[in-house]
Amino acid sequence: MIPSLPDSKLLTRGRALYVSLFFLFLLMPLSVVAVFAFNNSLFPTPPWKGFTLDWFIANTGDRTGLFFDSALLTSIWVSCKVAFWVTVLSVSLGIGNAFLLERAQFRGKGLLTTLMLVPLVIPGVILGISILAFASQIANYAYDAWGLELEWLRPGLPLVVAGQFSYIVTIATLTIAARLKRFDESLEEAALNLGATRFAILRTITLPYLKPSIIGSAAVAFLLSFENFNTTLMLVGSDNPLTVLMYGRMREGASPVLNAVSLLLMAVSSIAVGMMYLRKPKQA
Repeated sequence: MIPSLPDSKLLTRGRALYVSLFFLFLLMPLSVVAVFAFNNSLFPTPPWKGFTLDWFIANTGDRTGLFFDSALLTSIWVSCKVAFWVTVLSVSLGIGNAFLLERAQFRGKGLLTTLMLVPLVIPGVILGISILAFASQIANYAYDAWGLELEWLRPGLPLVVAGQFSYIVTIATLTIAARLKRFDESLEEAALNLGATRFAILRTITLPYLKPSIIGSAAVAFLLSFENFNTTLMLVGSDNPLTVLMYGRMREGASPVLNAVSLLLMAVSSIAVGMMYLRKPKQA
């Protein structure tokens, strides 16, 4: 296709049909989930039995809405805590890794880069089992050899954070490193010639330039952590994040309250994406 030549009507209509079908494929399941969050039925399936807000605000014998379901609210809070720490660790180490890969020259750099990508291609279940087995071996050895009980190496939230961090940090690193690669290092050299310290240059020039990628990687890290299931399921203890709790509820029998949770998360995610889009950070 040559941009300077006008498209034929057939090509234009075909492209419009393709885009429409693509977005229909993406949005149809989400729309069904959203609609049946308001269905006045004990099951999130057709037929439609009338509009209701019970699955959000009810607190009766046979119906407990989302805002009165303490287990669901607790699991959302647990997921937020895990996602927060995974985001902080991934972005912090991702910034350091980006500088290491883009600025430093050392033997084995290519091998290190390749090894960093390994967690992305390992299935989440295998990754979770491997981390659990490794941590359990260390905890058992510490207890047998020195009588130390290392609870943080047992199934629980610390291991969940470690498991998610092991691959999300790679995504954060690649996102930040991609922007750092385009940075004009002559700006730092000019600041050094003018007497600025390296810390001042990092704080006033380099990090502001990296800010869009840092914010973007933080948002991606938080969402990836919040929705993770495979790795989390292998490492979770008694405090269930939302994905694990919803999985358990689905095995017992689907309820429209799960649709309500899904709709709430879609709304929050859409608002967050909209705010980031409207913010329109300046392009360097």
